[in-house]
Amino acid sequence: MKLYSIASGSSGNSIFVGSGSTGRGILIDTGISKKRIEDGLAMEHMSFEDVDGIFITHEHSDHISGLGPVLRKYRIPVYATERTIGYILENGKCGKVENELFQCVEPDVPVSVGGMEVMPFSVSHDAADPVCYTVREGRDKVAVATDMGEYTDYTFSHLEDCDGILLEANHDINMLQAGHYPYYLKMRILGKEGHLSNDACGRMLRRLIHLKVKHILLGHLSKENNYPELAYETVKYELEQESGFGKDSGVFLGVAGRQAPTAPVYVSA
Repeated sequence: MKLYSIASGSSGNSIFVGSGSTGRGILIDTGISKKRIEDGLAMEHMSFEDVDGIFITHEHSDHISGLGPVLRKYRIPVYATERTIGYILENGKCGKVENELFQCVEPDVPVSVGGMEVMPFSVSHDAADPVCYTVREGRDKVAVATDMGEYTDYTFSHLEDCDGILLEANHDINMLQAGHYPYYLKMRILGKEGHLSNDACGRMLRRLIHLKVKHILLGHLSKENNYPELAYETVKYELEQESGFGKDSGVFLGVAGRQAPTAPVYVSA
C-alpha cells in the first residue's frame, strides 16, 4: 500500500492512500486547492482519475477548503459522518455541489472502496462529528490519525495493527505557551478536543512501536508552534527510551511536509 502526503499541516491537509495491487486509491481530506492536489498527484504520475473516493475527517477549513472545486470538476464520491456532511452542506462550506455525491459513514463501520476497507473511528476534536480513518488491503493496513486532543484505548484498538501511520505532532507545548496566540486559543489547542503535542505523539508511538508499525510520518504540524526538526527530535527521543527503537529496528520515522508533497511511504506486511 502507498501512503502519500500531498500536504499535512495546520494550513491544509490532503493525503492519498493507494492500493498496492491496482495503484488506485482514496484521498483523505481536501484542505488545499484543487490545483495543488492535482500537482501533487501528478508528481506520482497519478490524477483524479485514480481517486475512487474522498474521505473527510471533519469540516474545518484546513480539511475541506478544496472540496467544492474538486467536486464541481470531478464528481467523486465523498464519505463523511452524517453530522459532518450536514454541517458542510447547510453552511455552504463547499459552494454549490451535488448533494448526491455525499455518502454517510459511521464510526467503527467499514466501507469498501476500490478493493480497500476504510474504517472510520471517532476522535476527540472540536468539530461536529470528527473521525479519522484506517485503510486495509489484505494484510496491509495504514492510518491517518490527526486532529485529536487525546487518545484512549479505543484509539489504540484501531491503530495497533497498522503497518504505517501518519500521526499528529501538532505543536511544541513550550512554543505554544510562549507564543502570541490568545489565551482561549492556547487552551483550545491544549485541551481534550484540541491537538496532539509532539510529546503526546511520542508517548503514543512508544506504545505502538512494540506492535506492527514500521513506517511513521509525523503530520499536521503547526506553522506557528512547531518545527519539523523539533517534532522529529522530540518524538525520536521518546522512541529511543524504548529498547525496540533504533537504527537497527527497521522502523522509519519521518515528517510530512506542511506545504509540499512528501515522498510516499510503501507498506507491506
